[in-house]
Amino acid sequence: MSAPQGPGPAPQYPTPGAPAAPPKKTRKWPWIVGAIAAVLVIAGVAGGGDKDATTPAPAAPTVASGEPGPAAAAPEASETPDAGIGSPVRDGKFEFTVTNVETGLSSLGDNPYLEKQAQGQFVVVTMTVLNTSGEPKGVSPGDQKLFDTQGREFSADTSAGLNLDTDVAFWDEINPGNAVTLKVVYDMPADAVPASMELHDSMFSGGVEVALQ
Repeated sequence: MSAPQGPGPAPQYPTPGAPAAPPKKTRKWPWIVGAIAAVLVIAGVAGGGDKDATTPAPAAPTVASGEPGPAAAAPEASETPDAGIGSPVRDGKFEFTVTNVETGLSSLGDNPYLEKQAQGQFVVVTMTVLNTSGEPKGVSPGDQKLFDTQGREFSADTSAGLNLDTDVAFWDEINPGNAVTLKVVYDMPADAVPASMELHDSMFSGGVEVALQ
């Protein structure tokens, strides 16, 4: 007789109460989100993406080197002619009107003590001066400038002007609304030609130009 065998290994059973391992889940939300985003993109492209599109401004035309481009509008030339003899002009509170220009005088004055000889020629410019302000204002021949055709500037010879029949020989005050006759003398070279005057209501004013030709 064979010897009796010992008991075999005890069978293993699941431990009562132990949870079973859950089945592995597949993550589906990334695919859902991606699908929704793709639908939105397609809808945006197909349904009115052009409405919000910004239309670029047309590029400025370029001009190749050496090729003339469109001409820029030239500023309009002034059509106002220079004031001349007989035209009233204003500077400050005075209105000037040049009425006559006399040239080629070698001397001025009948009084031997006041007579003045010209270095070249005396030029006498006669004008009226009206005070347009509301108060007395002084005028002086010495504030008036003369220019010849070469652009040279000449100052008044007030001592020679004492020999002239004029309302203002050196300096005088004009009452409001009154006008005086002013004769201004210039000693210029014999071959100089008067071209214009710059008239001033004072030595510090801007001045106004009057053509003498």
